[in-house]
Amino acid sequence: MDPTVSMDSHCQAIIQEFRDNLPVFKKVSFEIKDLLEKMISGCGKVHTNLENQLKAKDLTGAGIHVASIESRVKAEESLAGKLERKGNKYKSLADITDIIGLRVITFYIDDVDKVASAIEKLFEIDWENSVDKRKLHQIDSFGYLSLHYICKLQDFPYRFEIQLRTVLQHAWANMDHDTGYKSGVEIPMQYRRAMNRLAGMLELIDDEFSKMRSELTDYRRSVHNLVASGKLDEVPLDGDTFRSYLELKPFDNLNRRIASMNQAEIQSVSLMNYLAIFKGLGCKTLGDIDKIIKKYFEAAYQIACYQLGLTDLDVISASLGPQNLCIAYVLKNDGGKAGVRYLYELINGTSNGSEIWAEMIMDQARDLPFMNK
Repeated sequence: MDPTVSMDSHCQAIIQEFRDNLPVFKKVSFEIKDLLEKMISGCGKVHTNLENQLKAKDLTGAGIHVASIESRVKAEESLAGKLERKGNKYKSLADITDIIGLRVITFYIDDVDKVASAIEKLFEIDWENSVDKRKLHQIDSFGYLSLHYICKLQDFPYRFEIQLRTVLQHAWANMDHDTGYKSGVEIPMQYRRAMNRLAGMLELIDDEFSKMRSELTDYRRSVHNLVASGKLDEVPLDGDTFRSYLELKPFDNLNRRIASMNQAEIQSVSLMNYLAIFKGLGCKTLGDIDKIIKKYFEAAYQIACYQLGLTDLDVISASLGPQNLCIAYVLKNDGGKAGVRYLYELINGTSNGSEIWAEMIMDQARDLPFMNK
């Protein structure tokens, strides 16, 4: 049975207006979602069919990584229910602000404000009907702390809603809904208390994640400054510091010298896998790696001469320099064949080839000048 049959003519007219415009609502919903995805992800200059209707003319992306962006057009059954409850409140369909609804779910609390700023630049905001539920202070409000913007497009007569919340807030709201906690049904006090405690814990976790990211960002910035200033002995060796160190191209001089033997081109490759290798050699700071480069530079070059001297290779990998530095270190520190084999396994993975390469290196090493010093 059609649920609108029992409605008065005013509400039926609103429902009919909704039906007549449903294809438009679906199209605009898709276009707004697509625009938000491109703007928030920071995929460069955004081009959209909505461009002439937007408040902002600069559509350069914001570069924020979010968990998801959802969109929907209100179901007719939901609209009918709203009209049954308070149909006299609405003069027309345009008075209903959530016919089109979108939700942006962020990983961090502070990203909610960043996305909000992008939305404010894009759309006209109906501030009178927008709600910042984050200003609520009830102990049981965690899952409902969304920021709700009611937005407008210049040439589109219907407003739409954008909700912004974190992953944890979204998860809690869904669990809350499943348990019936916010359904209006009274539940025993001990369960309400347990739910409130869980909400408080999740809110604390949300805050701590944002705090941790901020502190890590500050740490990376300070590390980058230390590396750039050359104070390498003060910089502990880890993934972030090694990545910053590689930006200084510490192995380039050695690779260029090796390449000059055959006037070879140097092929760029990622050297991040050498982080574990240098740690395995006992390096604790970036200064330790720098000392290895200085101490074993000539030895690494001698190994390369033996490897490439009788070849006509015109391309070498950028990993050749650090690889030979590590080989020279192992040989001079009595690692022997087992140490060289283990090194090749770290670089290339376990294979029979590691044994063969280790045997070749040991044969070569007997004739290399650095081994006889």
